[in-house]
Amino acid sequence: MHPLIRTARATGLLYLGLALTGGLGFLLVRSQLFVTDDPHATLARLVEHESLARVGIALELLVVLTQALTAVWFYRLFHTVDSIAAGSIAAFGMVNAIAILGSAALLGTAIEVALTPVGDAAVTVQLMYLVSGNLWTVGGVFFGLWLIPMGWCVHRSGWMPPILGWLLIGGGGGYVLSALVGYLAPGAGVVADALVIPATVGEFWMIGYLLVRGVRAQALPEAPRGTTVSPLSTGSPV
Repeated sequence: MHPLIRTARATGLLYLGLALTGGLGFLLVRSQLFVTDDPHATLARLVEHESLARVGIALELLVVLTQALTAVWFYRLFHTVDSIAAGSIAAFGMVNAIAILGSAALLGTAIEVALTPVGDAAVTVQLMYLVSGNLWTVGGVFFGLWLIPMGWCVHRSGWMPPILGWLLIGGGGGYVLSALVGYLAPGAGVVADALVIPATVGEFWMIGYLLVRGVRAQALPEAPRGTTVSPLSTGSPV
């Protein structure tokens, strides 16, 4: 297998891991434990479903791990295309990983307080979950930002369809706007959700393309047998 395709598929596999752990942890596990307007119900669920709560923390730590590794592998994939843009993907991804790391620590604290109450345990646990959720929201700014240089690298390299690059750029901007709308207009949840749709489509398209094709065949430079192949390629338009 060509080194560039191998790097692309490894990146896609890590990105898929990020999507799965994030979806399972934040969307599935959290919804079974956190009751928005009832601190005592949240506390009761944590005590009753301690194992599930610990799985939720493990999933968030896996989000941190896969986010960090995906950021590094995107740099490996695109650094010959545009070193500044590739470095930005890595840097923005790492900031988002740090935000989720903070969320995991808060969830861990919530379990400890639930099992060994200190003061008003219900209020404390609820506060931990609320701050955790807001860390995901503000971290989304950088998750949106990392899509913008990613899309630029896709467009500039010619290794993937150009429309995918523009979709990632637009989706990244929508992700950032979604976080702002969520705080500036709390009642406009539908608008905030709609703004992240292009990003979601672009991300899953990117994951699928990396896993199935890696890069276009035209992007693979030919080299004599036994030589090291550079991943640099200008690509070709559709």
